[in-house]
Amino acid sequence: MDQTPDSDQRNRDQPSGRAADNRDDKNNSQGRGRRRYRIPARFRRLRREADSSLSTEPTDRTDRTHQYQGAGNYQSTSGATPVADVGVDNRASGGGFRAPPVRAHPDIGSPSGSWTAELQSSLPQVERQPASVGRRRELPHQGDDVGNSPTEVDGTGPVGASSSETGGGSSYQHERLKTSEMTSLGKPLHRLTEKQKKKLYFIDALKERYRVDYDRVQPIPYIKDRLYCVDKVYVEGGFEFMTTDQVTRGSGPWERLGSYTSVISDQRIQSVRRIIEGEPGYGKTTVTLQLAYDWCNRVEGSPMRDVEVLIILRMRQLSGIRSIHRAIEVYLLGSDPRVREADIAAIIRESLSAVVILDGYDEYPDQHSKRETDIQRILKLDLFANTPVILTTRYLPDYLAPVTKRVRLTGFDEIARDEYIRKAVVGEDKIALSNIKAKLKENPVLEDLCQVPLVFVMFAHIAHENQDFQNFKSVTEFFQYMIRCFHEHLKNKSKELNTVRYSIDENDHAALDKLAFLAISQENQQITWSREGMCKQLGQDFYKTYLALGIFVEEDVVSYDSSSKVEVRFYHKLFCEWYAAHHIVYILSQPGQNVSLDELFRHMKPEDLQYVYRFACGLNQNVGGSIIQYLREQQGSYRFRLLCLLEQSGNVEGILDHVRNLCSQTVNIKEGDSRMLQRSTVQLLDIAAGQGILVSSLHLDQCFSKYDVTNACIVLKSGHRLTNPKTVEVLRVSGRIRETVGDSKGIEVTREELLGLFQTCGALKEIWFEGRDFLLPHSVPTEMIPPTLKTRNIMVSYEDRRGMIHQLNWDDGHWQTTTSEPALRIPQEVLDQQWALEELARLSNDGIPVCCLHLDQCFSKFDATNACIVLTSGLRVTNLKTVKVLHVGGFTGIGTIPSDIEVTREELLGLLQTCETLEEIRFEGLEYFLPLSIQAERMPPTLKTRNIKVSYERNRRHGVVHQLNWDDGQWQHQITADGSVSVQIFQEELDQQWGKKELAVLSTAGVSINRLYLTRSFSIITDDTQSIILTSGCTIPVLNTLRGLWIRETDVDLDMFLRVLAYTKECTKITNLVFRYCKVPDEVDAKMIPHLLEQRGVKVFWFPRTAEKYLLDFDAGKWKKW
Repeated sequence: MDQTPDSDQRNRDQPSGRAADNRDDKNNSQGRGRRRYRIPARFRRLRREADSSLSTEPTDRTDRTHQYQGAGNYQSTSGATPVADVGVDNRASGGGFRAPPVRAHPDIGSPSGSWTAELQSSLPQVERQPASVGRRRELPHQGDDVGNSPTEVDGTGPVGASSSETGGGSSYQHERLKTSEMTSLGKPLHRLTEKQKKKLYFIDALKERYRVDYDRVQPIPYIKDRLYCVDKVYVEGGFEFMTTDQVTRGSGPWERLGSYTSVISDQRIQSVRRIIEGEPGYGKTTVTLQLAYDWCNRVEGSPMRDVEVLIILRMRQLSGIRSIHRAIEVYLLGSDPRVREADIAAIIRESLSAVVILDGYDEYPDQHSKRETDIQRILKLDLFANTPVILTTRYLPDYLAPVTKRVRLTGFDEIARDEYIRKAVVGEDKIALSNIKAKLKENPVLEDLCQVPLVFVMFAHIAHENQDFQNFKSVTEFFQYMIRCFHEHLKNKSKELNTVRYSIDENDHAALDKLAFLAISQENQQITWSREGMCKQLGQDFYKTYLALGIFVEEDVVSYDSSSKVEVRFYHKLFCEWYAAHHIVYILSQPGQNVSLDELFRHMKPEDLQYVYRFACGLNQNVGGSIIQYLREQQGSYRFRLLCLLEQSGNVEGILDHVRNLCSQTVNIKEGDSRMLQRSTVQLLDIAAGQGILVSSLHLDQCFSKYDVTNACIVLKSGHRLTNPKTVEVLRVSGRIRETVGDSKGIEVTREELLGLFQTCGALKEIWFEGRDFLLPHSVPTEMIPPTLKTRNIMVSYEDRRGMIHQLNWDDGHWQTTTSEPALRIPQEVLDQQWALEELARLSNDGIPVCCLHLDQCFSKFDATNACIVLTSGLRVTNLKTVKVLHVGGFTGIGTIPSDIEVTREELLGLLQTCETLEEIRFEGLEYFLPLSIQAERMPPTLKTRNIKVSYERNRRHGVVHQLNWDDGQWQHQITADGSVSVQIFQEELDQQWGKKELAVLSTAGVSINRLYLTRSFSIITDDTQSIILTSGCTIPVLNTLRGLWIRETDVDLDMFLRVLAYTKECTKITNLVFRYCKVPDEVDAKMIPHLLEQRGVKVFWFPRTAEKYLLDFDAGKWKKW
């Protein structure tokens, strides 16, 4: 019988000499007891040196991969082909790869690894624990029958088995790692406590598990003869983070992060909860593998070097698992009996630095489960509250803790693409690099698709390897070509000696089409299948063929009960969409079929599955016409229909009339547009630029993020990039018009960005920046302005945060103000404050009146000595002589307010005297405390005669404005509320005094007080239950117009709780009593609760500092969940 390649290779690799004798001796000794070996002295010395170097020297990023040299034989190589930061990972090992040895880096800690083989051949084989249940094993060879046991490689045991399972040479590596951990504690192993030993075993098991993952990266689905270490093939894509203080589901603003390590180390996103968002194929899992590599190898300069414990779990495996510690035990430790679930919880809890990574929340089967799981508790901060947790996902979970920081992957820009081509495809061949880039530029329809790193990797390799690479007129055409390349590659490999023959027709895939359609047409899309189920539906020969093509990927998954099963998925979701589109064409092309497109596409939203629609339009002309007609009836689908038309016509010329019609009007891209709509618009603008069609006007409505000077493109808040706006004639960039509570800092546009934008937009005639979002440079030095820009004389207008309109003068590079009597607004940002102060000084020197000066949450105090206003930044406002109206704005929302600012009588009078032309001054905001009155004798006569209007509004929600009466120095109160109001009183004495005044005014006027918030200001209820006494001693009597009382952040004992209920009974209009963030009695004697409360329908709530809410059951006197 002929030897198989595997057996032949093993025969060639049999050790000889003493090493072979030792192996034979060991085999002969089986059943006769263990044979004792004495390690030679020189090897014991080498082992000590290795342990010492490993414990003191950090691992370098040595250039090492595992190259497939034949069946089961791997060889370390240099300069291996890298893979980008893509959405492929170790799971993409597809049918038949032999796992590389776990000893990914045998020369760690030593200048040379040459002594390792000699040492290992002379050492005895060490007995290890049984195979770990929680570890993935490698899957059968593509030529083996599905369901067979894993093939053995080099006689060392099952493929994918770890060193601890086989007793091979890498077991010594495992011992070295354990020794290094022990050495770091400064004690020999036998002197460690049981807890310390368990921790070492735990960390060793994690590292061994992660090494199997990160050493088996497969970049291209059909190139199955190489596996790579992730660190040698990683190319950075783009990272951005949301800059808001509290998490929001909105679209920005976003700022760029330096690299993947910034996710851990950047101080701007330090939090116990972080989310990494990215579309399929953008590299979320690859980032986790790179972090695992850094941690396992203690890479110098990586923040993972300082992490003590790293937990990485794939969330698609956690179906039905409620305990996170049990999941770690099952999936990461397997059957190791030394560390159990309780030990894991203690180790994580007591670790000085631990990081938990939950990969693939969008694939988590129980994300909508009604039963609470540990994953839900983690998201709510009820579990691992002080442990950093990183979640990777395509979309946001339903619940987000306020402290969550959002990071997103933006895909490949031009720099990343060039880097990948150089590292992975052509090396330093500049001509080949230019050819690949030229092929991408010749195919503008692929520009958006190739932002996905995984797709670009395939494009780059196919474009380089195929000389007949054509220009594609549609995405459908490109995908057909790519699938054909997959099949051709497999056919060519099948012609080699001793290889499996595949005879499946590449056009015969109707069963797969139906399977893919059913997967994505349901409400909860299916992403994985059991191997047995898929083989049953498709047939074993078909299944093995598509596994060998790389379109299917297998994964051996361990269940919660420690049983193992093989699951199958598509290499990327695009392949699923491709075959689903074929089934849609089949359904709609059947004669006599009356199919409702509404029902067919009921769960297939274009925003999520745009390529299903585009592929279907490109595959069949008649079906495409039906789909486009269906899209006409969908609101806001015009631009997406054009892309479907492009697929249908197969020619850009076929839709040029539509593109011209679109570009003759104003093209709008809005912040609220779906990602699909924004992406469609960007693609159409690329087509217009490629065809030289002028865009009359482009309006970026609250969606502009920045101009990327390096890549010469406009970046939107959604992450989309306008890479080719060269035919835009008028560009209007607008931001928010109104102020909102919690506004973030503005978008600063530097001189370099502004000039770069002008040069990129070659046809630009006019550009407008408007709204409070933008901070433009004070001026542009003339030496920085290229002569070509001066001759073009572009009209550059800027409406700043103060409502003033400026135009750039190209002669001197300064802005000219076009408004006659301007209003100035000074916000919190220092850059904007400097601009406003310069403008105020110019207006004052020119004697131009300022109709209104608005200090927006930036007033600190009035400096009477220097007759100036001091801002919170430390800057001073000195030019106040021409100001007519001074508006001092502050925080007016409900919640935590900034530091208190007390304006004394002397400061108020000094400010009024300094502003010589002042007609009105307004203070608004809870942080400002004005004097309760001003003695008439202290008022200068000049101020009385000027009769300046002085008003004070603590909070617009209170519905009361106070106006100073110059005759007696008292405040007069004006009701501004149209309906009900809410009043909040804090613990400061002045705040309580003002609050008492406002409540009296409102109650007397009969204004309904919807809510009264007593935030850390409640003290007691009087014995007669007729008044609330605040912490300052102020009293609030019974309020007959009060509808809701909220006591916040003040603990209440049983006696005081009953008094509050009695006070509530006296307030006849009250309907809700709420205790928020308070400690209250667990239960109350039901007989002590006033019966009138239940009769009036009053509800008593308790909101502790958890996600739960409780309602008082009057009959039982106990709290029940609400």
